[in-house]
Amino acid sequence: MRDKNLIYNLEGKPPFLVALPLGMQHVLAMFAGNLAPILIIIGVINSTSSVISTQDSISLIQSAMLASGIVTLLQLYPIKYKNIQIGANLPIVMGTTFAFVPTAINVANTYGFSAILASSLMGSIITIFIGFTYKYIKKILSELVIGVVLIAIGINLLDVGVNYCAGGLAAKKLGTYGDLINLGLSFSTFAIIITIQRFTKGIFKVSAILIGLVIGYALAYVVGRVDTSIISDASWFSLPAPIILINDFHFELAPIVSAAIVYIIISLETIGNVNGITVAAFNRSAKEKEVSGAILADGVGCMVASLLNALPNTAFGQNAGIIAMTKIINKYCIALGAIVVIISAFIPKLGAIFRTIPDSVLGGAVIMIFAMILINGIKIVAHAGFSNKNVMILGVTFGLGYGFGVHPEITSNLPSYISWVFKDSVVGVCVTSMIASLIFAKDK
Repeated sequence: MRDKNLIYNLEGKPPFLVALPLGMQHVLAMFAGNLAPILIIIGVINSTSSVISTQDSISLIQSAMLASGIVTLLQLYPIKYKNIQIGANLPIVMGTTFAFVPTAINVANTYGFSAILASSLMGSIITIFIGFTYKYIKKILSELVIGVVLIAIGINLLDVGVNYCAGGLAAKKLGTYGDLINLGLSFSTFAIIITIQRFTKGIFKVSAILIGLVIGYALAYVVGRVDTSIISDASWFSLPAPIILINDFHFELAPIVSAAIVYIIISLETIGNVNGITVAAFNRSAKEKEVSGAILADGVGCMVASLLNALPNTAFGQNAGIIAMTKIINKYCIALGAIVVIISAFIPKLGAIFRTIPDSVLGGAVIMIFAMILINGIKIVAHAGFSNKNVMILGVTFGLGYGFGVHPEITSNLPSYISWVFKDSVVGVCVTSMIASLIFAKDK
């Protein structure tokens, strides 16, 4: 019995049969959210002249699982050298971030997937820099800046989510975009998730998105909107996509700068989740070493992810919510879950199942996530307050940063170092809000 109580301790090794189910609930909570961004990017790229094959799509899904499992283990069991600690030594679960999706979509439309990986690789250097200098720069970025950027990300993603609810690119090609079946599937998936969130507790509540996807997928299969040939053609075992050689990366300045700015937001996501975990688990704010270690692991993990053909990772808020709810903080439990994710990365049939999820079902699941990103941004802005200074910053940010960002052609005749800012509305909002924060004097 004493060994079983170790689940409430950070260190220690509870019995395997006790620890594994507790680790699996973290896997269930993050699995769908971890893979949804790459599925969205694949859909965007396939709408351009470049097309990612089914086999390559499955490999990218495998890579996303492998990267998140590896980086989670790094957060749990840090690498330490003298005064440097890469990893938080906290029960953090990592997964693919949605914050990078709008920027990745813009890059994909212009330069292709190799430019996404290149900008992700170079942008991760910013996160590593923030990790090393955290104690010196933590006051530079205000919560108002964080809030408006999250609002911009949420608005951008909602547009993507609604398009998926109607059936996405595949439906446009088939002439079924926005038909009753696609809208019915997306609404059913959405309604199932809301119902589970409202009326259940425990593992069912935190796994609502995955459960919604499973039921939505079953409904899509019944109405003939699932192509199962992809699953039958996939093998049971294979290695994820090999590391891309340096000459296969497509380096462009504008995507790299855009990614670097988004990586600042990714770092802030990690900071928020680290503090959420320490408050819930230990009733204290995160220590400086824990935060800087988490950001460093985030940066190193994002660099590794880009080499594995995966998108950037960040600390997952839903898993922090599980810890707050259950008070189970044992690292060994979560490590078992991370190992399950890594093992799953070598099973192509699992990736093939996710690849066959209809866009309408995926849209019904992720649109709630996207809305929550927007709402969290509004909450942060409200917490910062609506002083005269903040109102002016908000006006300038959304008037110029977002207004010009959604119509980047307006700035095409301006110098390139200005026009690139507005090629991505998220970057435009971030840069404009930081400049506006410096210009307007502090209220007396």
